[in-house]
Order: sequence, then structure tokens, then C-alpha cells
Amino acid sequence: MAASEKMDRPHMKPWIEGIHPYVPGKSRGEDGRKLIKLSANENPMGCSPAVLAALAQGHEPSLYPDPDATALREAIGALHGIDAARIVCGTGSGECLNGAVQAFAGPGDEVLFPRYSFSLYPLLAHKVGATVVLAEDTDYAPDVDKLLAAVTERTRVVLLDNPNNPVGTWLPRKEVARLHAGLPTNVLLVIDQAYAEFLDEGEDDGGMELAANNDNVLVTRTFAKAYGIAGERVGWATGAPHLIDALNRLRGAFNITASGQRAALAALSDQSFVAASRDANIAARKRFVEQIEALGNHGLRALPSKANFVLVVFEGALAAETALQAIAAAGYAVRHLPGQGLPQALRITIGTSAQMDEIAAVLRGLCGAQA
Repeated sequence: MAASEKMDRPHMKPWIEGIHPYVPGKSRGEDGRKLIKLSANENPMGCSPAVLAALAQGHEPSLYPDPDATALREAIGALHGIDAARIVCGTGSGECLNGAVQAFAGPGDEVLFPRYSFSLYPLLAHKVGATVVLAEDTDYAPDVDKLLAAVTERTRVVLLDNPNNPVGTWLPRKEVARLHAGLPTNVLLVIDQAYAEFLDEGEDDGGMELAANNDNVLVTRTFAKAYGIAGERVGWATGAPHLIDALNRLRGAFNITASGQRAALAALSDQSFVAASRDANIAARKRFVEQIEALGNHGLRALPSKANFVLVVFEGALAAETALQAIAAAGYAVRHLPGQGLPQALRITIGTSAQMDEIAAVLRGLCGAQA
């Protein structure tokens, strides 16, 4: 194509052209065979029966949904003790995260987060032309001192997923408070609590309190994980009024569908389902981690996790790629993350106890074969 012809067509901004699209977890093998999907951190218990009943009622598809998700915001506020005016709902928490970065960062600015973080974060920064800055880890986990050391006069947003994805580690209240206290007041701290419902009962990183009492803290949550309605794409954020105002300016009009609002309301009404999901996850995760720890002499290590997945690191003769192929041959899809600098690891969603036992058996067999 001639240079003159290239000039006649629309051109992407250079920072958009450099974006690598988000890659979801696989659900099929290389041969196209459908696999049991333990690659996307979905809830193996599905969703509450209350959600299914609410969706079965149907709605009038010719009518727009409530553009402000008023009833849903009020229900979220009632559950968490938050003024509904300080809540905004998004198409998944991803829309809220996107709005936070878009509102407060741009070309010449820096968006900072731990080296091993949610793979969406670099895309959010690149979309607005900001520079990605990765803070070094400590044994894969976020480190507050290293995050603070990476802050510069160009830092505008700090993203912290807590519990962390893909590692699964968790910073307690004291460490999150120390991170916030060490940031300049003009830097926005976004605490992504997508997996907070999987924490042990009573555990809390204090993010909601920070968001309630400070002008530079935003907390995001999702209904995709413990609530089990990933397909409806509903998330939310809370923070100071000016932060919520910014997200409301940027979010899509009528962004939460009528069915999504109805499903989320029903999900909120059944906290016993959320508690059952948490308890089942803790039990199955503990059993799986114990089985991985038994293979420690073969170089397998399960990193500490507070989420509904475990990152297994392969530090011996058995390679993660080999394990990935064997697990797929057994009928399961798990997440290999070389694109995130983790070619030596597999992120494995916690499924049922029987499913986790099968995966552990595959890994034991591989270790035995290489012994």
C-alpha cells in the first residue's frame, strides 16, 4: 500500500496499537475438546437458587433498564453500611476499574501495581496512554515497601488486587493502611476486592473504611466470583463523592442490564449461599494445597492463597507446560500464564473436592513418572 493511501485512513493512537487484548481462560483443549473449566475462577457451586428464580420471572426486553441501578445500589449499601450515593455499578468491576484509570491518568502519567497482578491492569493503563510501572514482588506477593519505593511524581493511580490475582496472596489491614498512608494525597489508590468474599469470616483489609474516610481511595467488588453470576457482568465501586461522580461520567448508559440488576439483587438476598461458597472453597483449597505440598520434594509449590484458586509453581524437573498438557488430557482447563511472566506456574481454580483430587492425582502421576 502506498504511503499516500495509508495517510487517507483513520489511524489508531500509538498506545492503543500496542495493546494486547485480554486473554480469557480456555475452556477447550488444543483438539477442540470441551474441558472442565478451572481457568477462569468461576464458582463451581453455580449461583443461588434465588438468582435462577429471579431470572426465570423474565422481563420486558423492549424497555431500558434503570440507568442508575437504584434498587441494586440501595441493597449493596444496606449490606455493607454504605450510602447508596457513594456507590456506582459497572459492567463487571472491570468497567469501574477502567473508569478509575481513565479519569485520573493519561499520557505522561504512571499507573503502578505489583508485578504479578490482574492481567487487565496493563490494558487499562495502555488504553489511556499512561505508563505501566511494576513494583517488584517478594516471593511473588505484593510488597508495600516496594510499591511505595516505585512511586514517583508522575504516579497517578495505584492498583492493588487484594486478594491478589493470579497469586492469591492477601495484604492485611495494617499493610493496606500503611500503603495508603505512604502515598501522596493526589494519588488514587484502587483496592480491587474481587475475591474478598472468599476470605475467612471476620477477615477484612480495611479498604471500605479507607474509601469511606479518604478522598483518594476507591474500592471495587464483583458479583462474578462468590456470588456466581459471572455471565450477568455486574460489579460496583465505592469511594468519595467526587470519585463516584467521575465513574458515573464515564460508565456506559444503561450499563447494567435488567436481568443483571435482578440477578444481583437476588444474589445479595441469599448470603447463606455466599457463606456456603466460601466454606466449600476453603475446605477444597486446603485439601488441594496439602496434596501439592506432599509433592514438594519434586519441586511443586502452592503459593499461599486467600482466593478461589491456587498458583502452583513448578521449580523442579516437572515443567508447568508438561503438567498443563497432562491436566488437559485428563479433561481439565487450567491457566498457564507465560504472558504475565509466570511460565513456571499454573493458576488452578478451586473446583469441587473430587475435581481437585483428580488434578492432584495427575500431578502425582507425573512426579512418579519422573522420579
